[in-house]
Amino acid sequence: MLRKDGELKRRTDDMRLFVIPLLLLITSFTAVSQQSENYTGPYDSLAGDILLKNRYVEIEATQAMYDLYNMNFDRANRQLNYLKKQYGWHPLPYFLYGLSYWWRILPYGAQETKWDDTFLAYMDTAEVLSKKLYKEVSETEGAFFLAAVYSFQGRLYSERGDYIKASFVGKSSLSYLDECKGKEDFSPEILFGDGLFNYYAEWIRENYRGLRPIMMFFPRGDKSLGIEQLEETSRNAFYARTEAQYFLMRILYAEEGDIKGSMQIAEYLHDLYPNNAYFHRFYTRLLYQVGRYDEAIKQSKEIISRIDNAWDGYEYNSGRYASFFLGHIYELKHDFEQSKKYFNYSLEYGELTNSQKKGYHIYSLVHLGRIAMKEKDWDHATAYFQEVKKYTKRKDRAYKEAKEQLQKIQINA
Repeated sequence: MLRKDGELKRRTDDMRLFVIPLLLLITSFTAVSQQSENYTGPYDSLAGDILLKNRYVEIEATQAMYDLYNMNFDRANRQLNYLKKQYGWHPLPYFLYGLSYWWRILPYGAQETKWDDTFLAYMDTAEVLSKKLYKEVSETEGAFFLAAVYSFQGRLYSERGDYIKASFVGKSSLSYLDECKGKEDFSPEILFGDGLFNYYAEWIRENYRGLRPIMMFFPRGDKSLGIEQLEETSRNAFYARTEAQYFLMRILYAEEGDIKGSMQIAEYLHDLYPNNAYFHRFYTRLLYQVGRYDEAIKQSKEIISRIDNAWDGYEYNSGRYASFFLGHIYELKHDFEQSKKYFNYSLEYGELTNSQKKGYHIYSLVHLGRIAMKEKDWDHATAYFQEVKKYTKRKDRAYKEAKEQLQKIQINA
């Protein structure tokens, strides 16, 4: 078993090795809540055009938001087409189109770029309309959309390792976010940005000493308060609710070691959005980790079935995880034939994703080697442990075990 899922922990750390792209995550929805004015003045005739405080628009967007997070993208787009027909002059529909493509991208991470151009095109359109909104109707609402658009662009650039672009749009995002300050109505939405900032402003100081000089330019945070604010956003917000739950689930798991708290959110999100591949994988990982093996078997097999049937968001990386879980669970049940079957599936998925040096691939080899040792299948055991040495470093636990096992094979073979 991988200790606390090392692959997720490394990915979490990599996402926060730079300050401005990190703050992009903080600003993704903060400005939603900071738009609180009831516009009056030269554009009185457009006073109803400030959409983010319009409850009727929220109702119209509800189904699209649900379908978006449930990865029913075709149905979500039909709803968004209606919003565009009604409010095509406004950045909101285009921003939500972009968000739908972001959630296409998220399960695949760096392994799939085919939606990048479409995502950026929608965000570019939202940017153009946001600037018009900013100049002609409401500086506050325009600033919100510009901050949000730049933040999501930055999240993509960060995912792709283009930190120069990420930092550039991050600076723009923070600039527009600053214009929103002082206009809060203390709605639940604002707590999303506050929560992320409070948590990570301290988390960075604690975990990356080299960044402390940079962090001197930012206010101090409060991790406990940040978690409380994210929890409140998760309960009460509209636009930011699911995004807050997503981050809170990850924070509790990877940073706080609160597996129970993370599990509660993951189970809720999977129940609410059963077709969301990212939430499905996260929930299954936690089922495996807490020892709810019968449920983990069911969910892991469902993931593999959905990959085979080409469901949206279900990709080979999820198969690599699910197969490993099944392999280890069946090993614990002493069903070595099923165990070998699924560990080999995990290796196949690892080859397809070029993940041979990652934890689940390496430990699939380790477990296959252990099983082969129990069965006194010295040839296969030798092959597996040699593969482990090939993909690991001398200081790694897996390398050391492989070396020891190969020495035992020489004695016993």
